[in-house]
Amino acid sequence: MSLAPIGVFDSGIGGLSILHSLRQLLPNEDFLYVADSAHAPYGPKGSDYIQQRSLAISEFLLAQPVKAIVVACNTATAAAIALLRARYPLPIIGVEPAVKPAALQSKTGVVGVLATSGTIASDKFENLQNRFSDQVQIVTRAGTSLVELIEQPARDAQQLLSLLHQHIEPMLAQQMDVLVLGCTHYSLIRTEIQRVCGEKVSIVDAGSAVAKELQRRLHENALTTSSTKPGQLQFYSNGDLAVQRLLLQEFWGEDVTLTPLTAP
Repeated sequence: MSLAPIGVFDSGIGGLSILHSLRQLLPNEDFLYVADSAHAPYGPKGSDYIQQRSLAISEFLLAQPVKAIVVACNTATAAAIALLRARYPLPIIGVEPAVKPAALQSKTGVVGVLATSGTIASDKFENLQNRFSDQVQIVTRAGTSLVELIEQPARDAQQLLSLLHQHIEPMLAQQMDVLVLGCTHYSLIRTEIQRVCGEKVSIVDAGSAVAKELQRRLHENALTTSSTKPGQLQFYSNGDLAVQRLLLQEFWGEDVTLTPLTAP
């Protein structure tokens, strides 16, 4: 049994969608959430850069210390999860597009994946596609500019919908009936995405799967908390704290403590 917190990180506030699932399943655990907002978005950046950022944030979390790390970012998982697991002995859980449940749900045999360019171009995603290529046709779309827009508190709602139409309509034209949200940021605007997709398209993400895997790994390593009290949350960001507070109010809702991130 361990009272140490669990570290969660993303390039920005997208990982809050994963954190919601973690809190629902593990309400007594403490969490430290790191938003690497000064370096967002990760999607267009190269693997070396993302690996450097993932290592820097992991070192910060380990210094707290934490008992497990959740890489709440598809792009960082694709670029850096193998490196992190090779370097650090604690449980490290990543996130990948939920293609498996989407393939099981699809009736038309066409599954769409909306993700960052970094995720789509990764070897990890290519391997994932290949595993299901004999079951469904997978059509992909890089959600260019979506993360940047979601990270803006005063975003233009019409601009967001226009951008979503631009990305989603080509997949709808190919008879897609299940859409995988392959970036944790996109789950924060799930309502808007559903509006563009229409009621006949199911939307899936990886939040619940990540939470179940974290629960399993904690139990497996005897790291589950013994506390019966609601867990505590601590948020860190290296972005503009005024902007981050507005985003936390919008996408998290609870009063939270936000601390400047001092990691390099």
